[in-house]
Amino acid sequence: MPESKPGRFSLTRIAALAGITFTGLVRLKAFYFLLLFAFLVIGSSVFMAELTFQQEFQILKDVSLGAMSIFTSLLAIVATAQLIPRDLEDRTIYTILAKPVPRYEYLIGKLTGVLLLLALSILAMSALFLGLLFVREQIVVSATLRSSAGLPAAEVEQAVRTLKASAFNANLLPGIVLIYFKAALLAALTLFVSTFASSNIFTIVVMVFAYLIGHLQATARAYWLQEHGAGWLAHALLGFVALVFPDLQLFNLVDDIVAGTAIPLALFARTAVLGCVYTSVYLFFAWVAFHGKEL
Repeated sequence: MPESKPGRFSLTRIAALAGITFTGLVRLKAFYFLLLFAFLVIGSSVFMAELTFQQEFQILKDVSLGAMSIFTSLLAIVATAQLIPRDLEDRTIYTILAKPVPRYEYLIGKLTGVLLLLALSILAMSALFLGLLFVREQIVVSATLRSSAGLPAAEVEQAVRTLKASAFNANLLPGIVLIYFKAALLAALTLFVSTFASSNIFTIVVMVFAYLIGHLQATARAYWLQEHGAGWLAHALLGFVALVFPDLQLFNLVDDIVAGTAIPLALFARTAVLGCVYTSVYLFFAWVAFHGKEL
């Protein structure tokens, strides 16, 4: 089906499409399942270790941030993979494109709806994670004060300050933001794949492989160069893989956050810009593939 003659670029139309997409995605059972499962994993991490207080904070942050990363990525893939097939099945896409709505606005609106859903999910999981971390911090501080009765005030104050630093550090917020950028990148890539995929199942399968390749390519690249040398052909092949499949490990700063290592502002900015660039490029390719598609 050819689209009608498009009007000017309209943020109002994009906002309307994003709102409709967001509302439809919120009703998906997959959304509630993934979010609930993430909540359970984050909540159960509190009871995973009866170790020292510092180790307990580390395990809580490690498990919680890891769960947030995995489930926002899965949510981005599952939710986006259903957008175009569901609109084709319900025939709503014909109604939308019959109006003066360019196909690029349709895709931008759909992706924006997914990004809103991911933002809501990140906020909800972050609130639960930080709330649990705060509760554990208060319990630990109270126990420390009770066990430090009779010690010099300066020593007790230093111990409490150390405990609070172990619980909360400045890396938590940048780490969570980069989890969101990774999920946004995966949503855009999923949208691109869905423009030529035969079904949403096929899209999800392709994206699972892309997800695994994205996380394993750094290790595979190091092994390949060690075993086969660093010739121009190897570099060209590895460069092509890195161009098509983004290195998702770049967005994984959980180890640094758990260890309390400061994340340089330049590293955070570079990774965030990389996520934005990949998201924009995949959205552009999605439009190229979808522009001439016969519906």
